[in-house]
Amino acid sequence: MNTIMRKSVLSVAGLAFAGGVFAGPVAAHAATPVVDAKPAAVQVAASKPQGEQSHITLNDEQSANVKAIIAATKKAGLPERAAVISIATSLQESKLENLGHLGDRNDHDSLGLFQQRPSSGWGTPEQITDPEYSTTAFLKGLKQVDGWQDMALTDAAQTVQVSAYPDAYAQWEQQATDLVTQHWNS
Repeated sequence: MNTIMRKSVLSVAGLAFAGGVFAGPVAAHAATPVVDAKPAAVQVAASKPQGEQSHITLNDEQSANVKAIIAATKKAGLPERAAVISIATSLQESKLENLGHLGDRNDHDSLGLFQQRPSSGWGTPEQITDPEYSTTAFLKGLKQVDGWQDMALTDAAQTVQVSAYPDAYAQWEQQATDLVTQHWNS
């Protein structure tokens, strides 16, 4: 997609999102996305991460959660880019740790890999602390975002998550891309 066309698409998408945001998962599914002719591995590497990048060393639990996110993405029939967005979102929200209730340190009733809230309709505490369920719920929201495949990662993640820190997801794009590249075919 050329630069002018991409900017036009993103401008229209930005106007659409300005009218409202998701407060939780949306029940309906978007139409099947148009698939670019490039192989998925090229699409993952095609986007240049925005801004300074962060990186953490993963322990066994975090690595298992990466694999669970990738498995849920494949099960949903979505491409590698969806896994990159999901992993970057989880890196920002929980550092890929399946967080339970954190007491006074908790943001409302946020739980799990994506810090989803039972009170916002994401599911029960048991459901949203299940990596497959929480990833599927996140992906369900992502599929509702028109043009998510070509959006900046942070914009796609923010549209689903509605974070108080909308630009924070961008810092994890390189590590998320590397993790998907490493584990997608394993």
